[in-house]
Amino acid sequence: MHPLAKLAGKESRLVIGLMSGTSADGIDAALVKIEGYWLATKVEQLGFITVPYPEKARNEILKAASGDYGGSHTICNLNFFLGKLFAESCKDLCKECGISPGDIDIVGSHGQTLWHIPGKEMFLGKCFSSTLQIGEAAVIAEEMNCPVVSDFRVRDMAAGGLGAPLVPYTEYLLYRRKERTIALQNIGGIGNITILPADCSLEEVYAFDTGPGNMVMDALTECLTEGKLTFDQGGRMAASGKVDRKLLSFMMEDSYLKAPIPKTTGRERYGKDYVKRLIKEAEEMGVSLLDTLTTATCFTAECIRIGIENFCRPLPEQLIVGGGGSQNKLLMTFIKKALPKCQVIINEDIHLDSNAKEAIAFAVLANETVCCHFNNAVKATGAEHPVVMGKISF
Repeated sequence: MHPLAKLAGKESRLVIGLMSGTSADGIDAALVKIEGYWLATKVEQLGFITVPYPEKARNEILKAASGDYGGSHTICNLNFFLGKLFAESCKDLCKECGISPGDIDIVGSHGQTLWHIPGKEMFLGKCFSSTLQIGEAAVIAEEMNCPVVSDFRVRDMAAGGLGAPLVPYTEYLLYRRKERTIALQNIGGIGNITILPADCSLEEVYAFDTGPGNMVMDALTECLTEGKLTFDQGGRMAASGKVDRKLLSFMMEDSYLKAPIPKTTGRERYGKDYVKRLIKEAEEMGVSLLDTLTTATCFTAECIRIGIENFCRPLPEQLIVGGGGSQNKLLMTFIKKALPKCQVIINEDIHLDSNAKEAIAFAVLANETVCCHFNNAVKATGAEHPVVMGKISF
C-alpha cells in the first residue's frame, strides 16, 4: 500500500500546523488530532505555542520581504534557515505536549511570504500572477521524519485564483451553522474576513482581505518607541491617544477599500512605503505620532466595517474575531462601535483559541492534501475550479 494511502486510511492523524504571517513576529505551531476529511472532519486542539523570531532573523525576513531586495544568496540561506526554525518549533511543540516527534503523522506549513502578486503582471513577454513563500519543507521532513505539506498558494494561483485567502475552506468545515450567518474576521498583519451564510454550501462561502490588520499599527509602534516595541500590546499605547478625524478621512480614501471582491493584499501595499507616506501626511496635518497610531487602530476597524457594508450579503448576525488583533482591547472597542447591529465576539467566547486558529487551518489543509481532496474555496480565491493545494515532501 502506498504510504499516503495508508496515512489517509488511519482513523485519526496527529498533525502539526505551522503559520508565520505578514507581521513576521514568530512561528505559530498547533498540534491537533484530526479524524476524517471534508465534511466528516473533526478537529481537537492538543497544544499550541508561539516561537518568536530572533531579532536578527526578523530583520532579515522584513528586509527580504520589502520588495526592493534582490539578494538571492541571502534568500537561499533564509529559506533553509527558516526550515530549521520551523522544524525546531515542531519539536518544541512536541516537548510541550509530552509526545514524541515520531508520533506526528503530518506537518502542514504555510511558510513565510516574501512577496505576493495576486494580479497578473507582464514579465519577459508573459502575463501571470505569482507568489513566494519560503521555509524549506524538505528540512522539516528530514528532521521530523514525516510528510510535510507546504507551498499551498501556488496551485490555486495556477488555476486562476488569487492564492488567498486560504483559511475560508477550513472555516467552512469547522464553523458553519445551519441557523445563522456568521462572519469570521482574522486580524494578523492583514485583516481578512470569511462569510458563512446560514446553511450554506462551500460554493456559497466567500472571503476577502479587508485591508491592514496589525501591520500598520505595528510599524507605527516601532517608530513611536524607537524600535523598543514591535507591537502595541492590548492597544494600551493607542488608548492614550485620540482619533484624528481628518487623518482618518485621508486613510479612508484608500482605493483598495472599494475594489471588488475577490481581492487580497499584503505588505506590498501596506508595508514601509505606506507607513512613510502616512507619517508624512500626519506631520503635515500636525497630528502626533501617538494620535496617528490611535487613528490607524480605528482605521483597521473601519476597513472591516466598510468590507461588511459593501460586500457582505446577507449581513452577518455574528462576527467572530481571531488572530493577534483580537487581543487589542481598543481595536475590539472600535470594531464593536463600528458594527452596532452585529454581535462581535472573539474565539475564546466560544471556547476556541484565537492565536492558534490559522496554524490549525494549515494542519487541516494539509490533512485534506494527504487525503487527496480539494482544499480551496473558489468563491474566496477566484480560482476557476477546485484544486488540491500543497506540495508533499517525504
